[in-house]
Amino acid sequence: MTSPSSNHPLDNVIWNALCTSHADLARGNDLARRYVPEFARFAGMPEMSEAGLRALAADMSDDEVVAVSEAHDFDPGPWFAVADRKNLIQMIGAATAATAAVHEPERFRPLGPGDVARMTALIQVTAPGPWFERTCELGRFIGFEEDGRLVAMAGERMRVPGHTEISAVCCHPDWRGRGLAAELIRLVSQAIVARGEQPFLHVLAENASAIALYEKLGLRKRRQSRLTILQRNATPA
Repeated sequence: MTSPSSNHPLDNVIWNALCTSHADLARGNDLARRYVPEFARFAGMPEMSEAGLRALAADMSDDEVVAVSEAHDFDPGPWFAVADRKNLIQMIGAATAATAAVHEPERFRPLGPGDVARMTALIQVTAPGPWFERTCELGRFIGFEEDGRLVAMAGERMRVPGHTEISAVCCHPDWRGRGLAAELIRLVSQAIVARGEQPFLHVLAENASAIALYEKLGLRKRRQSRLTILQRNATPA
């Protein structure tokens, strides 16, 4: 995996996304920015600092939660409580490996505004990661259907020039073990590559089975970081 000091656009991907491809979805200033909460609850800074944390806190309501990815743990200061910390692996590369599953191509289709309720229902069953009212608008999503029911999907989330994140990979428990997740990752990856971009994704370091699948598909570990969930402290009286 690369060194955190390599100055690659994916090293500080949240900040870089909010300053470039997703600048229209950002709020904040040059010290700290975060996604409009209806889309995502991620925040970034050009570098971790007391001034950045103060600026982030000033843009948040009491008890509001946001996630920050840094190379190491940090002191959140008086403005935040740490709700959780997780080890996160960033992986990169095109999912080019062929999958063993055979599914009818017509049952994979792009998902749109009319599918939001079904997408949300699938997320609630599978819990692949954060999902909010407008997360599905961050990029292109593909789903697989059975008898009109959405049983698996994958899509796109953060973007920086030249790179797009694969996210929200999920499959209903009744349909696991049939290769759907692998096939969806490959389809989303192909679309990203066709635009001249490189796919990447994030996975919890403890999720060994997912990491093994991603490696089998052709992605490689690039960087490890600490995902810190911050909760805004109540404003002192």
